[in-house]
Amino acid sequence: MTSPKLRKGQPVARFPLGLLLIVLLLPVFTAHQALLAASKPKGKPYALIAGTVWGPDDHPVYGIPVKIRRATDKAKKARWQVVSDHMGEFAQRVPAGEADYILSADLKGVKTADGQPVRLVQEVTVHIYNDEREDSGLHLTK
Repeated sequence: MTSPKLRKGQPVARFPLGLLLIVLLLPVFTAHQALLAASKPKGKPYALIAGTVWGPDDHPVYGIPVKIRRATDKAKKARWQVVSDHMGEFAQRVPAGEADYILSADLKGVKTADGQPVRLVQEVTVHIYNDEREDSGLHLTK
């Protein structure tokens, strides 16, 4: 392989260091801007009501239907219904804004391992201020 020899007085083509940095770092900055644009929330804002259903033995309970309704609704009919997962947890999106929600459990046919029916200790009221997550728990007893 041969390379040309430079003679004295012959101009040397140099790539400006600043231009090289711009070319190399441009993809980094454009990717950062794209990530920021993708992280902005899309759609309507919402609040999240999350919680755990606890059994009489203070262990989480799987498969319990949890009913959620607004406290201001005249009818006691639930607006949302979710089921607790294997960790006893549930979550439901509700509209953002100040409101009270009442949580209850549908325990028809639910019994303990020894065959005793269970009941909800009390309904739980959750207050939402805006677009935040509110954690709660439902406790069952014999």
